[in-house]
Amino acid sequence: PSTDHADADQSMEGHTPVRYMICNLCRIVENEKGSAAEKSSKQKVDLQALPTRAYLDQTVVPILLQGLSVLAKDRPPNPIEYLAAFLLKNKGQFEERN
Repeated sequence: PSTDHADADQSMEGHTPVRYMICNLCRIVENEKGSAAEKSSKQKVDLQALPTRAYLDQTVVPILLQGLSVLAKDRPPNPIEYLAAFLLKNKGQFEERN
């Protein structure tokens, strides 16, 4: 019976480092979330401070180039409406980058 208690103690000891690691991971994740929010707000401020060309290169040019490429390939009869619809449809994947 005494070996059973020793086995139980060892199994509990094995869990203690795991719990400690999980708690540390939770703290790290929370810190990263806070850092990401700070970076996001700093990035928005930084975008406003950029020169015009750099601002456009980081915000509009990537989606615009993709849209113009699709537009040139498809050559629809209403290119402006087509491009506008493309930009609205695909803006989500580009907003995540900014």
